[in-house]
Amino acid sequence: MRKNVMRAAIGLALLELACSSPVRADQGDVLARVRMLSVQPDSSTSDALSSLGVGVNNSLTPEADFTYMATKHIGLELILATTRHTITSNIGTLGRVDLLPPTLTAQWHFNPEGKIRPYAGVGVNYTLFYNSSLQAGGQQVAISNHSFGPALQAGIDVQVAKNFFVNFDVKKLYIKTGATLGGTSLGTLKLNPLIIGMGVGMKF
Repeated sequence: MRKNVMRAAIGLALLELACSSPVRADQGDVLARVRMLSVQPDSSTSDALSSLGVGVNNSLTPEADFTYMATKHIGLELILATTRHTITSNIGTLGRVDLLPPTLTAQWHFNPEGKIRPYAGVGVNYTLFYNSSLQAGGQQVAISNHSFGPALQAGIDVQVAKNFFVNFDVKKLYIKTGATLGGTSLGTLKLNPLIIGMGVGMKF
């Protein structure tokens, strides 16, 4: 008898959890996420870089981000990650460079009171180029260290437990740098990566 009562109680508890109201994202909430990103540059070049056939490889990297909900529909997200890319050419590998692209987006959350919460955002990214080992013809290739550009974003949060959700996110960043060799300009390299992320998050 007691076992049957316990089983019934556990079943009711699980049913209540499954049918529970979604924990909505509301004004003043902070959404913290961790994602694994696939960074896929859509590179293009100008001048001498074009004749060299310069390209940029893809990269996988972890990322952390934080969204402050200014209202139940409007969120401000700061994205923090760093990536390392190999730069290739038709004369061989030119070297590697690290990118630190903190990005701030303003988001519109379409269904803040639901379990499935899509959003779209637009913002700006600042990219720092560092740890460059680029060389050509035995000489160091110098690149511009800083880039500012727009950012576009779309994603979805899916609640799976109280204050816990999974996330899928896509961003398009516009990033470019100039390159010189021995003081002579080689042209401009645009990376403009598509960034696809999957991860988990919590509401605080």
